Amino acid sequence: MGFLGVEQSLSGRRWVGPSAETERATEMLIQQAGLPRAVCQVLARRGVPAMEASGFLEPKLKELLPDPRDMKDMEKAAMRFLSAVRNKQQIAVFADYDVDGGSSAALLLVWLRQMGLQTTLYVPDRIDEGYGPNAPAMQELAATHDLIICVDCGTLSHEPIAAAKGADVIVLDHHLGGETLPDCVAVVNPNRQDESGDLGYLCAAGVVFLMLVEAGRQLREAGAKGPDLISLLDLVALATVADVAPLIGANRALVRQGLKVMAQRQRPGLVALSDVARMDSAPNSYHLGFLLGPRVNAGGRIGQADLGARLLSTDSMHEAQALSQRLDELNTERRDIENAVRAAALEQAEERGLDAPLVWAAGEGWHPGVVGIVASRLKENANRPAIVIGFDGDEGKGSGRSISGVDLGASIQRLAAEGLLVKGGGHKMAAGLTLMRDQLKPAMARLSELLAKQGAGEGGPADLKLDGTLMPGAATIDLIEQIEKAGPFGASAPAPRYALPDLQVRFAKRVGESHLKLSLSDGVGGGLDAIAFGAFDGPMGDRLSNHGGARFHFAGRLEVNTWGGRQSVQLRLEDAAEAN
Repeated sequence: MGFLGVEQSLSGRRWVGPSAETERATEMLIQQAGLPRAVCQVLARRGVPAMEASGFLEPKLKELLPDPRDMKDMEKAAMRFLSAVRNKQQIAVFADYDVDGGSSAALLLVWLRQMGLQTTLYVPDRIDEGYGPNAPAMQELAATHDLIICVDCGTLSHEPIAAAKGADVIVLDHHLGGETLPDCVAVVNPNRQDESGDLGYLCAAGVVFLMLVEAGRQLREAGAKGPDLISLLDLVALATVADVAPLIGANRALVRQGLKVMAQRQRPGLVALSDVARMDSAPNSYHLGFLLGPRVNAGGRIGQADLGARLLSTDSMHEAQALSQRLDELNTERRDIENAVRAAALEQAEERGLDAPLVWAAGEGWHPGVVGIVASRLKENANRPAIVIGFDGDEGKGSGRSISGVDLGASIQRLAAEGLLVKGGGHKMAAGLTLMRDQLKPAMARLSELLAKQGAGEGGPADLKLDGTLMPGAATIDLIEQIEKAGPFGASAPAPRYALPDLQVRFAKRVGESHLKLSLSDGVGGGLDAIAFGAFDGPMGDRLSNHGGARFHFAGRLEVNTWGGRQSVQLRLEDAAEAN
């Protein structure tokens, strides 16, 4: 039976509450840790025992940061890097065009600038050059540079790296490795096949940061000092959240500390971008993933590929403002393109059926810069791994997003090895691929088969998972601040969702094109404001606006709303069901 008896909500979903095991763990935490029930529910879901609760709520980077030398080739990479620094050699950074690539590049550019070195930045064009190193670009860079550092790419780039004759190459990456590695000085990647996989959750910026930690250690051993690394954690946090890396282990501490650094507003690029995105409160993981990340990405998606890395690495406020303005404009343009592709892809996927192990769509002329975002939307709609492909002539370029527990990157790589794709790769949660038109149906059929073996397609697409119930009077700013200590929330650590049972709608008003602002009451003095984004895109908006005095169960996430310098608690409403 559904949680609170909800088998079909206003948006057609079944509500699922915590398991009996999680409930028992919650009760134990309440007794032993003495924390509010809502906080204990989050800790129980994360599997945190009572004795570790205080340490989990205050993660220390010093305790959680892994030893960089646990990764193969790390010492070699840092030694060659420092040799180039000491000898003032020409260094080029070849970066991927997304937030993780841009942040990784910025980490190196800023660190090297503080050491007195200017560095060449090269970011390939998504459409003309595609993902990762290509032979002409590497050849050209090698002609005028001593060292090329590939960040967030390069692990599978055997031929392009071989083309970099006359220059040394270091790869700092996190994408899945193949059976052999390219011939270069070092490939530092927690997802190499000969790695344990213990650090496989790191994004590329996390790997780059650990290389800088190792470089700092080697400098200290030589009696020298490097730049302050803590001040760079805002870049690591942005990349980790925007790349949907799981917020577990060291990632959690990196993001927590990075958000504190970002709040100090010291990096011109992030200050200018936060202002253009109209952020009016201290940064959190939502801001990184949904306000800043998409804008940084917009350059690589539909504009100039290096805009994001340039913004994140600049020390000029004037340049930062100009770049952030341009990225904001490109992001608006990207949204328009995305909406058109999303409507067509969703229609096609629905015709094919959203209950298969894989949801996919392919179309003529779909912009390669938005297929990844559209795949993400399909994944959310169906609770299934999703692939979206745009064709230009006979060649199709696609992007995929996965759900928790299903390794999409490994399956895509297997397809490429079986000859069903021109090329493909990625990591657990996201992957890219290139194929020819006649490969489309066989490749999607085979991918569906591989994903089904991992359990894709078993979860109900309509399930809404809830952590427990909460009454409006208990939803205070203090409680939200305590819950936030169990964060940051994101991939593999979803923000807690609560059900607020049996409430009346005191006030309902449509805002914008499709959003709904509400005031809710329990009828005995407890109340709460709520906002339901996109409520009028489905039946929820009309039903709650024309409630006729009916009572409802509401479900969503608590947040602090800042307006005119004042703070109040708000429910970000995701679903509602009529209370029987």
